[in-house]
Amino acid sequence: MAAGAVRPAPRRYMPDGPVPPSCPRHDQGRCMTDHPTGASEPAILTPETRTALFYSTLFMGSALSAVYAGVWMAGRGLTPDQIGVVNAVPLFLMLVLNWLVGRVADKASDWRGVIVWSAWLAALAPLGFFAVEGFWGILLVWTLAGLPHMASIPVLDAAAMRMTARRGSAFGALRAWGTIGYLVALAGAGWLMERLGQGAYVPLLAGFAALKAVAAMGLPRFRAPGTNPDAPGARHLREVLKPWFLLPLLGWAAVFATHLVINAFQGLLWQAQGIGLGTVGLLIAVGAASETAMFFVYRRLFRGVRARTLMLASAVLSAIRWALMAQAPGLPVLWFLQALHGLTYGMGFLAGVQFIANWTSEDIAAEAQGFFVVLQQGMSVAAMAGFGLLMQHWGPGAHWGSAAFAALGAAAIWASWRLQEP
Repeated sequence: MAAGAVRPAPRRYMPDGPVPPSCPRHDQGRCMTDHPTGASEPAILTPETRTALFYSTLFMGSALSAVYAGVWMAGRGLTPDQIGVVNAVPLFLMLVLNWLVGRVADKASDWRGVIVWSAWLAALAPLGFFAVEGFWGILLVWTLAGLPHMASIPVLDAAAMRMTARRGSAFGALRAWGTIGYLVALAGAGWLMERLGQGAYVPLLAGFAALKAVAAMGLPRFRAPGTNPDAPGARHLREVLKPWFLLPLLGWAAVFATHLVINAFQGLLWQAQGIGLGTVGLLIAVGAASETAMFFVYRRLFRGVRARTLMLASAVLSAIRWALMAQAPGLPVLWFLQALHGLTYGMGFLAGVQFIANWTSEDIAAEAQGFFVVLQQGMSVAAMAGFGLLMQHWGPGAHWGSAAFAALGAAAIWASWRLQEP
């Protein structure tokens, strides 16, 4: 084999292209190697059901923070640039930890243990908010709470992807329950916050973290019994760390970063435009509902479409969305822009996970997904810090920076088409 060449795999779970006609069974572009094993299980106890239950609690705290964290921090005396630093520091630290956590999880007998321990650590840390004040105290507790939560997400996504591929179920529909839980938390937390005020933020955040930790105890075993020596894909990450593989991941990581900015700053921006907190919650809920719908219809809507095509489409649409958001449009346009979230985020996210699963084996599933998240967080550190500075001078016009960032991501994904691949 020539130097630098990538070992071709005999077949792929999720081809970056149309499903081959010879594939006897396929789901969401994946070749199935066995039949679902849950036929004799009570429906309520299937691995998919227990994983969906945990996913439904995974982003409840994120939903609460998307609307109220910035407002709560500002109420504690933090400036916009300090809020940007608080959100960026955990992301910076995860540049080192995510890849390491993924490697540890892959070497364990199952990915479940890492997920459960992370959930409990993330449940204990928010209790520190009851005792701290000021920038440094909030930064410390926010970081301790965020690290285990963020570290577990790529491990869970990789584990759920491999489990659903093996059993013949759909990862997208399973992942959608994370957004459903996000929507439920938005509705419930918004109602409580409007009645109880900003003082309810920390108790609600701690409660959501505790609920997630309890749900983690019901997670199933994700790996199949025994080993699968014929599993497709690279068994070492270095086998696929080539420009044709890296550019799409880097490009969509930039797109992801522009979406993460909304979680940190959009509540403040819309409030400054005279939009009430209740309406802010509804606007974010529209985006979450659009994302949920995309997760459920993805495999039927885009069966046979190449993953990078979908990643590129999400990047281009994101650049357009942020350019329109920079105009500080009124509510009618904002409803429409939020409804695009399923295409700008949901479609791109699933396509990115699909692209990775295509070229990597189960031996490095969590490590590869963790690497993708490392790229996302590296881009997010720059986006968070930059957006905070732009927002101080331009207000909603800071979205022009997000539009440029997403356009650069689209260019990187497009460039990968020009390179040779296996």
